[in-house]
Amino acid sequence: MAIPSTLTANLEPVQQEYRVAPHNIDAEQALLGAILVNNDAFYRVSDFLLPEHFMEEVHRRIYEVSITLIKAGKLASPITLKTYLGDADLGGLTVGQYLARLAAEATTVINSEHYGRTIYDLALRRRLITIGEDLVNGAYEAPVETSPREQIEATERRLYELAETGKYDGGFQKFSDALTAAVDMAAKAYQREGRLSGIATGLSDLDAKMGGLQASDLIILAGRPGMGKTSLATNIAFNIAKAYVGEKQPDGSIATKNGGIVGFFSLEMSAEQLATRIIAEQSGVASYKIRRGDIRPEEFYKITDAARDMQTIPFYIDQTGGISIAQLAARARRLKRQRGLDLLVVDYLQLLSGSSKKGENRVQEMTEITTGMKALAKELAVPIVALSQLSRQVEARDDKRPQLSDLRESGSIEQDADVVMFVFREEYYVKNKKPREGTEEFFTWEAEMNRVYGKAEVILGKQRHGPTGTVELQFDAEITRFSNLAQGDRLPDTH
Repeated sequence: MAIPSTLTANLEPVQQEYRVAPHNIDAEQALLGAILVNNDAFYRVSDFLLPEHFMEEVHRRIYEVSITLIKAGKLASPITLKTYLGDADLGGLTVGQYLARLAAEATTVINSEHYGRTIYDLALRRRLITIGEDLVNGAYEAPVETSPREQIEATERRLYELAETGKYDGGFQKFSDALTAAVDMAAKAYQREGRLSGIATGLSDLDAKMGGLQASDLIILAGRPGMGKTSLATNIAFNIAKAYVGEKQPDGSIATKNGGIVGFFSLEMSAEQLATRIIAEQSGVASYKIRRGDIRPEEFYKITDAARDMQTIPFYIDQTGGISIAQLAARARRLKRQRGLDLLVVDYLQLLSGSSKKGENRVQEMTEITTGMKALAKELAVPIVALSQLSRQVEARDDKRPQLSDLRESGSIEQDADVVMFVFREEYYVKNKKPREGTEEFFTWEAEMNRVYGKAEVILGKQRHGPTGTVELQFDAEITRFSNLAQGDRLPDTH
């Protein structure tokens, strides 16, 4: 029986070319030669090119030793490098001969940045290939314990890190690099309005106590219902977005000079409810009036003016409820990549879910959430303000000022947080104890009400890099606005 020709065609051996990872040895040699001839060539590529971006191991070592010598104020040349590189056979050449040839065939200093960019781009492409191969292999193997959603989130994280920093899967860094970053932070604080190392909240007394919101910090904002924790978070977030000023960098990117780009995860309220609160705060028209439409013509104009002013501010809201910490992280990375991000607010922690592993209790799940939140703050290098509920045991005490032990599932929240602050309004509790008018108790209550009316306390229960204590603020309940307390209304400083 004859075999159909269509099948025999498929049986023929397929000639498949072996694909080598993208690289350009000539560019690597040309750049290294330029550096060896004139060390100024190094400074044209030093801000973006690292030793690991070179394909050839010997080129990585040459570049690494050159960096060490140049940063120490010494000359990097074929003669000085030979001492540090040892002996090796490089295609029939000794190390000394290879270095001499690199210098002899060097490109000019003018072209060094172009060659450096070529090397850097090819390194990114090689890493993209690695991520792609890992994704394909993982999808084929399909391990039982790893869901497709987890694979997508892990790949998205690696792609984000590659896009943001050009490297992934971290590692050790030199202490000198950390010192440089610390000095840069101090310099920026000196230049920034208010002399703050972090982002100004717009509440001067709180900024003075915290130094602003610090990058990579997880800040827990907790309070009982009715205390105004969402209002405070909204006020701070909007103040920061409103103050945003960007500055164009030499590479075309936009760096934040003041204020910041804000991402707000509203897991409880809708985006419209959040916007209503902010409009009330900015226009001075009570939010309940806006919701009911019970407004006068002049109030309507205040609302439209406030809304017009807010059109251009970099404030982004995600109102999806019931998302997991992994989904939140993926969306935050995407926002930073596409729009930029300087502050992330999550309202609130207890509405997030973990990985939903079977047999896991709520305390373990909360540990996963807070650990993931802190890791995300470090990864994105932005402060994260996460709101949290307090347990009911506060209500059973005479002094209802909250403390760290009142945090729900407090172990993990308190441990992972860099800052824990509580919102407390004594007015809320005094108002609910109103006795019958005309009685002696009523006059006592009235005096007490006058003392606490319109005042709020932000209690810093934990601050990893600063003092704890209490900051007093003004609170206007009708328009849910927190503001600085007038000088005459402040309590004397007891510290």
